Amino acid sequence: MTIKKKHFKTTLAMGALILCSACGSLSSFPTFSYEGHRGARGLYPENSIGAMKTAIDLPKVTTLEMDCHLTKDNKVVVYHDHYLNPKFVQYTNGKPLSGKDNKGIIYHYNYADLAQFDIGSKFYEDFPDQKKVPTSISLLSDLIDEAENYAKEKRNTPMYYNIETKSKEGKDGEYHPDPQEFSDRLLQVIIDKGIASRTVIQSFDKRTIQYINRVYPQVKTSYLIGERNKKSITELVDELGYSPFIISPHYSLVTPNFVKDARKTGIKIIPWTVNDKKEIEKMETLQVDGIISDYPNLF
Repeated sequence: MTIKKKHFKTTLAMGALILCSACGSLSSFPTFSYEGHRGARGLYPENSIGAMKTAIDLPKVTTLEMDCHLTKDNKVVVYHDHYLNPKFVQYTNGKPLSGKDNKGIIYHYNYADLAQFDIGSKFYEDFPDQKKVPTSISLLSDLIDEAENYAKEKRNTPMYYNIETKSKEGKDGEYHPDPQEFSDRLLQVIIDKGIASRTVIQSFDKRTIQYINRVYPQVKTSYLIGERNKKSITELVDELGYSPFIISPHYSLVTPNFVKDARKTGIKIIPWTVNDKKEIEKMETLQVDGIISDYPNLF
């Protein structure tokens, strides 16, 4: 049953109060955040429960990075592209996507409708070493439950989460709801699952993290920056209107001065997506605060 707007807002307000009451015991962020991109995309079908477990099995990984969309019936699912990507998505019977499903927009499907798609069996030439196994698109709530339980079995400490809102300015109502509703529904899951103190919300769409910073100031946020960025740290902060916990640039943008300027403002730098051992070592030499990689086995 779809949550009515008024009741939904009341639920979120109560959740925010609960979160605020726990502010004094917020978990500290890792000294260095080793993050498995989309779980461990180079090794296992991306953004899946199995990918997260693969990352958890790697002892240096501290943080599970993932992407979220909303479905037509307002379920938060873990998936990157705005559409069903025929590069790696097929039907569960092994047939290729066709008709409206070929690049079908995730936001146009009810969650139950997504069960007909397999995101893990088709050979994905961009990631030839990726394990091939039938895999479905997961609810964020289910993925968190599985990751939390698996981490308890495998580790002495829980995992951290870096979750991206896959929203895009100019696409409200087509690819996703408005930034406020998107953020509220995502935060509801995170608060309900008790992981808010260990979670960073990241986005290229500054509207979502601006809203979260205003309404949920206890939640850490990260501003994702593309490789064509020419703006300084100061200009990026001015653009946002606040200092985020993290600025997460494409790794090619990281220079000693970029890191130095971030340090002056107390902002952490965590570059993406670093898939070469030498580049990982270079980023560490530049004293960044973490690394996001499709191949967390290289850490």
